[in-house]
Amino acid sequence: MNFRNLEEFWAFYVSQHSKASTRRWHFAGTLCGVVCVAGSVLWGRLWLLLLGPLLGYGLAWYSHFFVERNAPATFGHPLWSLLCDFKMFALMLSGRMDREIKRLGKRPVLQPF
Repeated sequence: MNFRNLEEFWAFYVSQHSKASTRRWHFAGTLCGVVCVAGSVLWGRLWLLLLGPLLGYGLAWYSHFFVERNAPATFGHPLWSLLCDFKMFALMLSGRMDREIKRLGKRPVLQPF
């Protein structure tokens, strides 16, 4: 798919993360990735720098393959996908992701957990 700008891609990105558990897996992956990269910088451990993306992408991709059942947007648009992942992380951290889903006209899929 072709997108003219990041805002167009963001609407697509949100549609690909319709289930709350998919977004939670992404949140956990992003958090693990950030903690690993920060730990690598703080403690000078190169292996943490390598572990960060593995955990981050691994958890996110798991959610796409086994929860959402779609292909990760990273495959087609790696940079925009990374930027949108951080945006989603920030919106979830601040409690504004549901409002953003409604703003875009998407209905989140409700799940029991």
